[in-house]
Amino acid sequence: MKLVIYSVVLNQHQAPLADELWNLTHHDFVFVELSRVKEYKGGAENYTNRPYLLQAWSTSEAYSQALLLARTAECCIFSGVDALPFQKERMRLRLLSFDMSERWLKHGWKNLLSPRLLRWLSAYYLGGWYNKPLYKLSISKFSALDHYRLGTFRGKCYKWGYFTRIEDIPFPEHRVLNTFSGDFQQENAEDVSFVPRSSSPTQLMWCGRFINLKHPELAILLAHRLKKQGVSFQLHMYGDGEKRSEVEDAVKEFRLMDVVNFHGNVSNVQVREAMKASDIFLFTSDRKEGWGAVANESLSCGCVLVASDVIGSSSYIIKDKYNGFQFLAPSTKSSVKHPDFHALDDMEKKVFKVLEDKGKMCIMQKNAVEHINRLWSPRRAAENLLQLIEELKNGHGSSITEGPCSKA
Repeated sequence: MKLVIYSVVLNQHQAPLADELWNLTHHDFVFVELSRVKEYKGGAENYTNRPYLLQAWSTSEAYSQALLLARTAECCIFSGVDALPFQKERMRLRLLSFDMSERWLKHGWKNLLSPRLLRWLSAYYLGGWYNKPLYKLSISKFSALDHYRLGTFRGKCYKWGYFTRIEDIPFPEHRVLNTFSGDFQQENAEDVSFVPRSSSPTQLMWCGRFINLKHPELAILLAHRLKKQGVSFQLHMYGDGEKRSEVEDAVKEFRLMDVVNFHGNVSNVQVREAMKASDIFLFTSDRKEGWGAVANESLSCGCVLVASDVIGSSSYIIKDKYNGFQFLAPSTKSSVKHPDFHALDDMEKKVFKVLEDKGKMCIMQKNAVEHINRLWSPRRAAENLLQLIEELKNGHGSSITEGPCSKA
């Protein structure tokens, strides 16, 4: 099967899936890179030597080759307005395709003032794409909801995401956790010992840019509450940004210097090593967050994920009580001086649910790795995508019931 993805840049969020598609299609796969990007957000690896990469921006010949692929491939996936010239050509020929994106209405209906979004909507409606074999890979449930509000892709949205590299994390096999009840089930009557992943103190981790939408203040305010209640813990914060000095001042004000550690910007490899040493990962962004690939990364490294319920990945990859918890999202106006206490209270409640039993926490860490490997790994996503393509070609809907390519 000749499968082609058109996207802005091949980076660490796209390459693991692309590698799997290259292998599963027996090298009948092309990733068309649409723009020249000098810096790769969140990673330093160079992907330009991938055998499936076609840089349409590099030469007129490469652009023409990308256009030819849009006319001749069995299936194409388009991401973003930069892909519109190729998408229009393919839709003119009424050929099987997918559009792939995060949510369009992060800022609500204000997003309709975006010239880029208006360009896409004009192409969709004026081109009659709603009557053509064009389907949606929704990177979060909010992407699908936005399309339903806009009257686009109704009944044609499928779950999708970003699929980061999976870590090989060994865990004890003595007990398993019932997914929905949260109760322990004994697997081996003769060996019921369970060694928690880490010794005291509990290791909490936060990683991101210190900017408004990430709400690092919630992690600091949580630390303040945990310390007041006598919890033994360390909070490690990775990243930098305009709000870092404000957060550091709050740490001094609340006298948290002994429990909060700032590590600044480090490599993606170092971030993953920190995740492997952490017990709980705090993901505190508001509704302006996209998918949030650190969610995948933290789970694959064995962290219990406690994340805001408006982050794109949350509802797809978190199973409450199994591998993490969702908490009430913070207001976009939340800050150190004026925090969203509803969000803070709910996050504290969910973190204490993890802390109340070290054995259960360790089981949840193991479940985190298992869930990502079973449902949200690059390999599983690639397999499901190829299955969905075949089913659509044969006039059927998706028979996949959970994970990537199930109905959104």
